[in-house]
Amino acid sequence: MLWATRSLRIALRQRLNLSRAMASDTMLGSPGPVELAMREKLATLLQPSKLIITNESQLHRHHAAMRSQGGGNGETHFAVQVISDAFKGKNTVQRHRLIYSALSEEFSQGLHALSLNTKTSEEAQRLQVDN
Repeated sequence: MLWATRSLRIALRQRLNLSRAMASDTMLGSPGPVELAMREKLATLLQPSKLIITNESQLHRHHAAMRSQGGGNGETHFAVQVISDAFKGKNTVQRHRLIYSALSEEFSQGLHALSLNTKTSEEAQRLQVDN
């Protein structure tokens, strides 16, 4: 019974993650100008082996700051996963500052928040081996 429960939890978690990604694409259609600019800037700056940008703006439309903007422009909150060797020798704060600096123009134009997951390729490989 425990196996069935664990398998069910894993299946539901995978379906939820897929639903979140699809909801972002479905609600906004194709990537908007903010997401496209983010992708271009981060790809150029970091030369990543992996770059995943997920628009999570729809999850934050109810926040007071977003309500005052009528829900924002639909491109206010993003989750960004990056694997890049440009992060070698940098701690988490330095990595985040690098990304925030690269996206300063987007922040000045309405980007409100980023959830960042930054790893070097070595760190990503280590995590795969551990799991």
